[in-house]
Amino acid sequence: MAAEGFRGPKQIWQAFQWSMKGLRAGWRHEASFRLEACLAIVLVPLGLWLGNGGLEKFALILAPLLVLSAELLNSAIEAVVDKVSPEFHELAGRAKDMGSAAVFLLLVLVVLSWGLILLPRWL
Repeated sequence: MAAEGFRGPKQIWQAFQWSMKGLRAGWRHEASFRLEACLAIVLVPLGLWLGNGGLEKFALILAPLLVLSAELLNSAIEAVVDKVSPEFHELAGRAKDMGSAAVFLLLVLVVLSWGLILLPRWL
């Protein structure tokens, strides 16, 4: 349900707390999120160090953060699908597969962005 009226510091703080709760849930319950978070912990500082200029740095850190976002959304889709219908259904399987495909495409983006930015320097 959408909030009505003024959204002041109290509501912003509450939204921040819910976001942190979601990150903790992702870390606690999703092995893929933990693995991708560890990858991001390495890649984000490395991207800030290796990137030449703001745009390169932005591209190098954006891709791993997008992977984390997509993984959380994929996990949310999976949780809702499992809650609504624990037995197998073709549409439920399709929803889960499509969420997984979104994460995969963003992992490809990580490889492509890092490769296109950094490989020409080393070749």
